[in-house]
Amino acid sequence: MFLAVILVVALMIPIIAILVDSPLGRSVARRLEGQGDAASGGRGAGELGDLRRKVDLLEGEVEELTRSLSATREELQFVQRLLEKPKHQPNA
Repeated sequence: MFLAVILVVALMIPIIAILVDSPLGRSVARRLEGQGDAASGGRGAGELGDLRRKVDLLEGEVEELTRSLSATREELQFVQRLLEKPKHQPNA
């Protein structure tokens, strides 16, 4: 049982590292940093927070456009394969 717990913990370390280094992990870190800046009451904290929100929105839109472009590429490849496929001609 103890060995199983150690194995699970050892396998979770790289998974957590990947999640922390992902865009989602960076976004969570930025949000946590933003809360710390707002609590300190800096003069430019509001402007900086607005810029961070705009960047987060733009990153989300870029990710959505990337997924859309990927789907369009897959559809184009499918259509190209259909067009390149030789038509089955009946023997007359």
